[in-house]
Amino acid sequence: MGGEQVWSPGFFRLLGLVPNAAKASYELLLSLVHPEDRHRLPSFGEIRQGHVPRETIVRVIRPNGTVRTLSLVMEARFSGDGRPVAVNGTALDVTDREQLSHVSHEERRRRGALYLTEHIVTFSVGLDLVREIPFEVAQVHGLPLENICIDPYIMIVPEERNAFQDAAGGQIERRLFFQGTAHERLANGELWNFRIITVPVRDPDGTYLGRYGLKYPVRSPVPVPAALCEGLDQAVTGNHLRAARALLDWSMMDLAQASGLSHSTVRRLEEDGEHRGSRSRLQAASTLRRAGIRFIPLDDGTLAVAKA
Repeated sequence: MGGEQVWSPGFFRLLGLVPNAAKASYELLLSLVHPEDRHRLPSFGEIRQGHVPRETIVRVIRPNGTVRTLSLVMEARFSGDGRPVAVNGTALDVTDREQLSHVSHEERRRRGALYLTEHIVTFSVGLDLVREIPFEVAQVHGLPLENICIDPYIMIVPEERNAFQDAAGGQIERRLFFQGTAHERLANGELWNFRIITVPVRDPDGTYLGRYGLKYPVRSPVPVPAALCEGLDQAVTGNHLRAARALLDWSMMDLAQASGLSHSTVRRLEEDGEHRGSRSRLQAASTLRRAGIRFIPLDDGTLAVAKA
């Protein structure tokens, strides 16, 4: 390999360079790579010997100062007698993917720390019934995480387990929200009383996506996560809307004007003519909350309506 390089116009643009305005070279590429990431790329001597990594993730500092994250995939080509003759490479801008991965990692770390310190956790269950639960939950309870993900009820003390599971299972099967309390034993032997809330989650078309949940000690007040609030708002029915209007002394037209919905849409909502994931339902519930209405889940599965 003589060292000459050929870059596509797209690769120039990924590096923040004007195509063909600079001479393509490995030295130029290295100069643009973040100093902390340069060790991830092979030396020119390694490249001449055909020793290149399959994929490398590096940050690139463009001439205008912006930073992008690139996935560089390299493949060495060899002659019939085994001599390296060239290296082919492709580059992909993965900045958004890497940022999302970083945010997800930080969120998992935060959730884990919250359970270790306060024993508060949020969790989710997909259509495949796979539960996404932080490892720290297993650590606090002294149980294998895979067992908890398969059957989270094993954390509940045996004398309460079956009754709680039956109550929760009935609501889950009907795709309704559930709230209940149960005692759980920690790895250090302490017995804690937890409140557990799960709500169904639907997309704007009403398609069921799974469930979102919150678990926290009964003695600890905790802010309700946005995803849980949305799930509870999806459980608001026409009866709840009529009761809320009565508490506010609102007509259907008053609710329509306050929420920006049409009178006919409010009527459909109160007749349960809109699916549960409807944005109109969430908009009406949000408007009523701002007016002082509270939708409160009770342990028997009832959603109560109150005025603050």
